[in-house]
Amino acid sequence: MTENHIDSKSTRALLQESLKKAISYQDYRAMVNQLALEGKSTGTEQTETLANYTILNNRRMKRFDKTVKIDDLTADKISIISRKITWLVLTESWCGDAAPTMPVMNKIAELNENIDLKVILRDENLELMDRFPYNGTLSIPRLIMIDTATNEVSGDWGPRPSVAQQMAEDYKEKHTKLSAEFKEDLQIWYNKDKGKNTIEDLTRLLLENVGDRALL
Repeated sequence: MTENHIDSKSTRALLQESLKKAISYQDYRAMVNQLALEGKSTGTEQTETLANYTILNNRRMKRFDKTVKIDDLTADKISIISRKITWLVLTESWCGDAAPTMPVMNKIAELNENIDLKVILRDENLELMDRFPYNGTLSIPRLIMIDTATNEVSGDWGPRPSVAQQMAEDYKEKHTKLSAEFKEDLQIWYNKDKGKNTIEDLTRLLLENVGDRALL
């Protein structure tokens, strides 16, 4: 990571600051659930649209929390990761791609005590988000994998699983931007995929960076 200014904070310093205020996945879920009950969303901007997305995403996350399954072979690969790492995820309650993918992150983290899943809000941490753009955009969710011992970044992932990201990029090539219809189709894809592509991507991220590449 290169710094834009000599006096700017290092990425490591920003990560340390962010980790201090990060919350667990369970606390994030409780927060989103409460916001949905109150008709609100994360962030300072409160609109009916964002509130409705939060309500919808809360339902989606509840469903994925219950239904995501990891096969035994993949679970075994994840369980042998011996280096302690932190998955720091930047997100917002209204993000449609976070709802089906964050429950998968949690399921993976639950398989290995060396994986610590933490969550922060993008709009409250834009300086850090600026260090991890995707194709020049601040797209979320964005997972930053950090070596706990050194506080060095070991990899990153997001905002979508690889198949969904390719679908989005192919659509943008033809239509410039993603339409409401495409986003609905994407959610149908997420439902059919049942988290499998996200599991594949994140397992590969682990094995390539902190595990045994021979297991890929």
